[in-house]
Amino acid sequence: MGMLIAAAAVFLGIHLLVAGTRARDAVTGTIGENAYLGLFSLASLGGIVWLVVAYNGAQAGGENELVYDLGVGVRHLAPLVVLLAFLLAVPGLLLPNPTSVRQEGAATRADAVKGVLAITRHPFLWGVALWAAMHLLANGDTASVLFFGTFLVLALLGTFSIDAKRRRKLGAAWDGFAARTSNLPFAALASGRAKLKWREILDWRLAVAVVLYLALLFGHQSLMGVSPFATG
Repeated sequence: MGMLIAAAAVFLGIHLLVAGTRARDAVTGTIGENAYLGLFSLASLGGIVWLVVAYNGAQAGGENELVYDLGVGVRHLAPLVVLLAFLLAVPGLLLPNPTSVRQEGAATRADAVKGVLAITRHPFLWGVALWAAMHLLANGDTASVLFFGTFLVLALLGTFSIDAKRRRKLGAAWDGFAARTSNLPFAALASGRAKLKWREILDWRLAVAVVLYLALLFGHQSLMGVSPFATG
């Protein structure tokens, strides 16, 4: 379990204490944006691999105790909630979005707020948050709490971290984009700052999300060794 705790701490650290702070600005000022992104990508990939390996080891170890069990009813909800996560995350990755890597210029586009960006300017991270939260509710063992809790914390805090980073870099361009969107899902829609256009939602990006979701749903048993369909 100690290895999983260490992996989680390092993974959170490189994202929240470096990537989203002025430390990143200092590093990029020294080695350049391209070098930083290359090193950060390698560190992130290494962190994820370490987390997965440590998680599998912790689950097999004798220290992995059941902290809570919310019942089979919660697990029945998992496929639906994860579908919603995919419908946010995948289109969010495929849309031009100022919160994404190397897409800062999208903030000045006349159509910058379209599709799922009208729901939240961080669709990918909120999709990850939904995925992690659902798995956290459905899996109450210590290893799962640490593993999925790490991704939930990173996804939620990451939205604020990215906002601050973009505000420093883009200034007024970011303020204009942020004024028309919201971090919290549906907040901009509720306040009238954004308008949801279904023709922008029901497009090829949604189809890609559904295909990827179905592939993972029916391949979950083979890939993860656990069925996504609750029994009982």
